[in-house]
Amino acid sequence: MGMHVTRHVSRPLLLLVPLFARPPTSLAAVAAFAPSSPLHAGLFSAPLMPLRCKSPATLRGGGGASIFLRGKKPAAASWRAMAGTAEKEGEEAAASEVEWSAGKVRQTFIDFFKEKHQHDFVVSSPVVPLDDPTLLFCNAGMNQFKPVFLGQADPSSRLASLKRAVNTQKCIRAGGKHNDLDDVGKDTYHHTFFEMMGTWSFGDYFKEEAIAWAWDLLTNVYKLPTDRLYATYCEGNEHEGGTVPADEETRQLWLKYLPEDRVLKGSMKDNFWEMGDVGPCGPCTELHFDRVGGRNAAHLVNMDDPDVVEFWNIVFMQFNREEGGALKLLPAQHVDTGMGFERLVSMLQDRRSNYDTDLFSYLFSAIQAEIGCEPYGGRVGPEDKDFRDTAYRVLADHARTLSFAIADGAVPSNEGRGYVLRRILRRAVRYGQQMLGAHPGFMSKLIPAVVSYYKDIFPELTAKQSLIVATLEEEEAAFEKMLTTGIKWFETLAEGLVAEQQDTVQGADAFFLYDTMGFPVDLTELMAEEKGLRVDVKGFEQCMAQQKQRSKEAAAMAKGGGGKAMALGVDETAALAKMGIGATADEGKYVWEEGQACAVQAVYLGDGEFLKEGEAAEEGVRVGVVLDATSFYAEAGGQVGDTGTLKVGDAQVQVEDTQSFAGYVLHVGRVSKGALRVKAEGTAHVDYTRRKKIAPNHSMTHVLNLALLSVLGGSVDQKGSLCDHAKLRFDFTAKRALTEEQLQQVEDMCAQQIQEELAVEAKLVPLAQAMALPGLRAVFGEQYPDPVRVLSIGANLEGMLAGSAGSAGGRSVELCGGTHLSNTREALAFCLVQEEAVAKGVRRISALTGEAAVAGGARGGGPPPPRRRRPP
Repeated sequence: MGMHVTRHVSRPLLLLVPLFARPPTSLAAVAAFAPSSPLHAGLFSAPLMPLRCKSPATLRGGGGASIFLRGKKPAAASWRAMAGTAEKEGEEAAASEVEWSAGKVRQTFIDFFKEKHQHDFVVSSPVVPLDDPTLLFCNAGMNQFKPVFLGQADPSSRLASLKRAVNTQKCIRAGGKHNDLDDVGKDTYHHTFFEMMGTWSFGDYFKEEAIAWAWDLLTNVYKLPTDRLYATYCEGNEHEGGTVPADEETRQLWLKYLPEDRVLKGSMKDNFWEMGDVGPCGPCTELHFDRVGGRNAAHLVNMDDPDVVEFWNIVFMQFNREEGGALKLLPAQHVDTGMGFERLVSMLQDRRSNYDTDLFSYLFSAIQAEIGCEPYGGRVGPEDKDFRDTAYRVLADHARTLSFAIADGAVPSNEGRGYVLRRILRRAVRYGQQMLGAHPGFMSKLIPAVVSYYKDIFPELTAKQSLIVATLEEEEAAFEKMLTTGIKWFETLAEGLVAEQQDTVQGADAFFLYDTMGFPVDLTELMAEEKGLRVDVKGFEQCMAQQKQRSKEAAAMAKGGGGKAMALGVDETAALAKMGIGATADEGKYVWEEGQACAVQAVYLGDGEFLKEGEAAEEGVRVGVVLDATSFYAEAGGQVGDTGTLKVGDAQVQVEDTQSFAGYVLHVGRVSKGALRVKAEGTAHVDYTRRKKIAPNHSMTHVLNLALLSVLGGSVDQKGSLCDHAKLRFDFTAKRALTEEQLQQVEDMCAQQIQEELAVEAKLVPLAQAMALPGLRAVFGEQYPDPVRVLSIGANLEGMLAGSAGSAGGRSVELCGGTHLSNTREALAFCLVQEEAVAKGVRRISALTGEAAVAGGARGGGPPPPRRRRPP
C-alpha cells in the first residue's frame, strides 16, 4: 500500500492519505501527522467527522478514502472553504496520478483526427437546438450536421463545404424517444448530460477508412488491450422478409483485426441506427469493451452487463427514413461516428464506473462540502439501502445537465424542454433533501464547480454562470414551498396503501401531486417504486386529458396541415441537383421596386413530385416554383417570406410564401391564370407595399435589441424574433419583468434613433473578419454563411472594417441577411404595445412601427396608449 502526500501550501498540517492499488472492500481513511505535533493527539482523541471524499473505489468501483477532521460538523460555508483548498490540491495530485485525465482523453481524440486524418474541428452546437423543432435537446453529435445529410445546407455556409469533421458534442438525453432520466442514479453508467466525441465523412471516405482509423486510435494511441475489444455488425432483416441485407463488408473489414469469435452479428435494433422516426439512418458497427478481461465475453455483448460496455458506434449513413417508414438511398454516403466520452474515460482510467473518474470526483467533493453528508461510497442496487450513493449520482449528473441546458438557452417551464428541466431539477432537489439531508437551495451552490471544471472546453458556461445560478435559485425556491408538504402527503398515502395491502397509487392521486404540489409524474413513480408501489399512469393521463386538450387540438391541426407539404427534403434537393439545376440567385432581394427577370427551373407539386417538361400546372393548382433568379426574400432570421406575383409565359402565380432549402428558393402559391410550364420565362414581382411594412419592423428589432442591452445590461440574449407586416416581436432573456421605467427607457431609446435619422448600411464580409468586429451582436450556436452580411445602424461600418473606427460606438451592428430600411427615419415612429413572459427567464416585447405606431400614439402621434402587461 503506497502513501500519497498532499502538498503543504501555507497550511498548518500535512495530510497523508493511503491510495489503494485495487478497490478496498470497505471505506478506509488514514490521517497521519508527526507524532510530536499537538494536532496529532487532538485528532485521534475525539470523534471522527468526514470532511470530503476524494478516492479510489469500493466494492463496485465507487467511493474510497476520505479525509477526516475532529469535532463539530462545520457550517456549510466552512465545508466549502475547507473543501475548496483541499479540492485544488487534490486535483493537482490527481492530474499527476492519472495517465489519461479526461481532458487528455478528449484532446487526444480531436488531435488524432485533425492532425493525422485532416478533419476540421467543429465546435459543439448548443444542447438547445436553434432550428430543429423535431428535437427537445441535442441528443447526438450528428444533430448539427443534419442539413448536410438532408441536402439542405446553405451552399454559402461552412457546413456545406465540410468533407471531414471532428468534435465533442454536448448532449442531453432526457425526454422524448431518447430518454435516460429514469435510469440516472440507479446504475453507474447512465447520464442525462454527456459528451459525444464524433467524426464525420460527408461523401468522402467510407467503411474501410473508418474502421482502420478506429482500430489505430484505440490500440496504438490509447493502447487499449486488443483482447478486450469486440465489434458487431448489422445482420439485416432479409431473413425476416425485409429489404436490408447483412452488412458483410463491415464484417470482413473487422476480421482483419479481430478473431471471428469477437466479430458478432447484431440485430436491426442494435445495429441499424436511426435518430428518429424520420431522417438519415443506416447500418452501424458497434465497439464494445470488456472491463474485466482474461475471458471471452462475447455472450455478454449487448446484454446490459455493466462490465461489457458499448462505447463507440460507427454509422454508415446510407438511407433516409421517409414518412410512413420507407427507406430511400441517400444521394451520397456518409460516416457518422459517436463515442461515449464518459465511458472511454472510465475505461482508460480502469474504473468500472463512469462516476469514479475525474469527470465526477470534483462534483462529489462539492456535494459533500455543500451538504456536509457522508462521503460517496459507490454502492448500487440493494447495497445502497439508504439511497445515499444514488442521490450523489443524481445530483452530480443533474447539476451538469442543468448547467449546460440553461447556459444554452433552455429555461424551466411547464412545456416541452422547459418541463423536462423542471423535472430534472425537482428530481435532484427531492433526492438531495430527502436522502442526503440537504438544505433548501443547495443545487444552485453546485454550479460554480461545474463551470470551473468545464470552463476551458466550454467557455459559454462562464459567461452564463450568474444566469444559471439565478434561474435555479428561483426554481428551487418555488418548489421548496411544496416539496415538504408533498412528500408528507405521499408518505401518508403510501402508508395507507401498504396497510390496506394495495400496491397502486391511483391516477387521481398522482394528478393531485402534479397539479397541486408540482410533482412530475415520473417523480411520483420513483417515490412509489421506493415503497414497492406502482402508479396508475393511465389514470393519471386521463386526469391530464382535459388540461392538455387545447395543445392536442393544436398539434392535430398542425399535423393535418391541409394539402400537400411544400418543403424540399433530401430527395427533392438531390433530384434538382441531378437535373443540373443550381441554387437560386437571390441577390435581387436587396433591390427594391424592380421586377426580376427569371426563368422557371422546376415546379414542385408536393410529396416528392415535380412537374415534367411538356406538362402544365393548370389554374388553381398549388405549386412551389424554383426560379433561376429571384427578387423574393425567403423566410429567415425572424423575417417572414415575401409575397407577390410571378408572371411567366402565359401563366401567373400568386405567391403566398417564400422558403429556402439548400439554396433553392421555393415560391409557394397557386396558379391564378393560364398554365404554368417548366422553362417558361418572365418576371418576378414582389409585393413591395407589404415589404415596406416589414422592413421597419426588422430594422427596429435591431435597435430594440441594442436598447434592451443598454437598459438591462450584458446578460440579455436574443431568444427569437418575428418581423411581419403588422408588428415586430422580440424574445429575450431576463430574470424578471421590466419595470414601467425600464420600458419607457427602451421605448425612448428606439424613438431617439428614429429622430436621429441614422443610416442603415449593409456589407458582405468574410465571416472571420465579421466575428472579430468589436461590439458585434451574434446569436450563439447559429450557423452563418461565409461571407456573411453585416448590418449597421448608425455605426461607422467602413471604419470598423478598416480598423480605424474602434467599436460600434453604442450603435447596432449585427449579422443579418434581411431586407431593411436605408435610414431609420423611414420607420416614422416606434411604440411598445406589450411585454410578457413566455417561459421561465424569457420575456417577449411586441411593438409597432410606421403608420401603425403613429396611430397607436407613439412619440409625435399623441399620448401613448397603456401597454398591455401580463404577470411575470
